[in-house]
Order: sequence, then structure tokens, then C-alpha cells
Amino acid sequence: MVKNVIKQKTLKSAISCTGIGLHSGEKITMTLNPADVNTGIQFRRTDISGGGAEIPAAFDSVCDSRLCTTIGKEQGKTIATIEHLMAALAGVGIDNAIVEVGGAEVPVMDGSSAPFLFLIDCAGLEEQDAPRKAIRVLKPVSIVDGDKSANLAPSNGFSLDFHIDFDNPTIGVQSMSVDMTDAVFKNEIARARTFGFLHEAEALWAAGLAKGASLDNAVVVSGDKIMNEDGLRFEDECVRHKILDAIGDLYLAGGTLQAHYTGSKASHALNNQLLHELFSDPANYEIVDMVEGGAERPTVVGSSWAKETVAASPATA
Repeated sequence: MVKNVIKQKTLKSAISCTGIGLHSGEKITMTLNPADVNTGIQFRRTDISGGGAEIPAAFDSVCDSRLCTTIGKEQGKTIATIEHLMAALAGVGIDNAIVEVGGAEVPVMDGSSAPFLFLIDCAGLEEQDAPRKAIRVLKPVSIVDGDKSANLAPSNGFSLDFHIDFDNPTIGVQSMSVDMTDAVFKNEIARARTFGFLHEAEALWAAGLAKGASLDNAVVVSGDKIMNEDGLRFEDECVRHKILDAIGDLYLAGGTLQAHYTGSKASHALNNQLLHELFSDPANYEIVDMVEGGAERPTVVGSSWAKETVAASPATA
């Protein structure tokens, strides 16, 4: 039986929002625009000019992974805190979009992906006349850094396991496993907010960092207390947000991952290193067209696709 090819998607119309930059504290306007087939996700700084103003959402565009994921071409021409938006685009399967940002970071909104899903829902989705691509992982790849690790293993779909362990009575040990579908992302992952400890936030503020961080856009933990008036959205909101971050980081692979991801205390840095490891050997993966019921029909195998396409196209998880 012939299976139907799954088509690429973009936005039906442009849509804008304004919010605060988590690190700068500045008001930033962002516009999500439709884009042509095979454009991928491209970021564009509207507050600067020149070649560095356009930055592809790709794993090899990442120039900093401390506190958040930052992409850029050169010093001063970067865009930070992209992971929550990337997760939203991945969660609904948008392949092609131009993201215009009027500053050096994506607005943090409420610290989750939910506001971005709302924007996308308002703009609508449009199917395009080209098949979606998947990156089928053929061999396990992993990155280990002390007690932290991240790995990808062959799988028929895209699923994630994550484990965190904090020496804090409020967070403690949390684990979660998910099979990624649009509904699972929307209902179980998208609303989970970024989190941190009050003493760490105070240290960042003293150093002139995280100027936009507040109880409006982050879960703040102080000892055995949640400082946010409304408390947590999920009992295990912290590990759910780590899964959200991983989805956004892995979205920089350049196509839908057909793999099982396992993260243990993994960071943005480890996730990015994992993608570099995946694409370092052509034997690790193959590129296939996506069809209903799974990804089939290999189109290109190995690093030739990665070199020509990964840097210009997103993962769509």
C-alpha cells in the first residue's frame, strides 16, 4: 500500500508580539513570517543591518549555551533565548519561517512555549508542496560530562526521557518520558516554565545579568518554597521544562529527528554537543522523506546533506 507523503508547513500569515528580554530586560518586538519551501527557520535582527543580521536556526550557528541557547555569525550579531520558540515551532511541525526580532534575544513571554503556540494558532498553518524530511538516527551517539549525559538512539519515532536531581526539597529528583505528538507537546510540555533559585537570580542581578527575570516569566525557588503566587503548573514542572528545552535545542538538527533522546541533568551545551557528535560521522544517520506511519524513502545519506542543508533548515520534532 502506498503511504501518503507528509508535507512541509509554514504559517498562513505574519503575526507579531512584544515582550521583555530575559537577560536584557528590554522591550522587544518579534514577528513570525511565512517562508518558502526548504527555507527552514531563519532569524533576522531588524535592529541591525548587514550580513550578520540573518542567522539560520542550525546547530552549528550556536555560539553560546550558557543560561540559554544563543545563535550568531559574529560578535554583536547574535540572538539569544531561542529555545522556547524553537520548541513551539517544533511542537506544531512548522518547517519554514522567518523570525524577525528587534533585539538581541527572543522575548521570554511567560517563560514557557505556550504564548508562542497561541501566536502560531492565531496565524494558522499552511501545508506546502514538498515532503518533510526526517533525520533517522542509525547508531547510538552520546555525550557525557561528569554526572551529566545526553544521548540519541535509533527509534521509529521521536521520544524523550529526562532525569533531573537537585539537592533541594522542592525540586528533588524528577523523571519523565514522552512520545512526541502535537497533542502531547501542547498539553504536557508547552506550559512548563523556566525555573531557577532565588539566590542564583540575586547573583545574576548583581552581575548585571537576567535583568528581565521575574516571577512573571520564571518559577523561582527559595529553599522549600515556590515564590510564585500561583505555585506550579505541574507537580513536576521542572523536568517538563527541561524536556521543552531539549526539544528546542534538538530542533536545530535540521529536520525531524527519528530517534529516542535520553537526558540526565543535560544542559543546552550538552544538547548542542550531541548534535555535533551525531553529524560528525555519516554512518550515524540518514535523511528520509516523511510519510504517514513513519519516515521512509531515504533521500540522502550522511554528511553531504548535513553540510548543504542542516545549516539552513530546522529540526521539526
